[in-house]
Amino acid sequence: MKNNIRVERAIKNITQAELAELIGVSRQTINTIESNRYVPSTVLALKIARVFGKPVEEIFSLDEED
Repeated sequence: MKNNIRVERAIKNITQAELAELIGVSRQTINTIESNRYVPSTVLALKIARVFGKPVEEIFSLDEED
């Protein structure tokens, strides 16, 4: 699964730590999601999308092999 969290954070000018605090996870969790090493739960994906004010499908997308 791919995501554009890094781009969305840049648009909103927030750090990984700030995003993590907004959704109640660690900065390391945001880092692993951004680098595609961890696929978030549905609840976590929805919380991230809510912070950016976008549908979850605009933040996350499936890879060819998913």
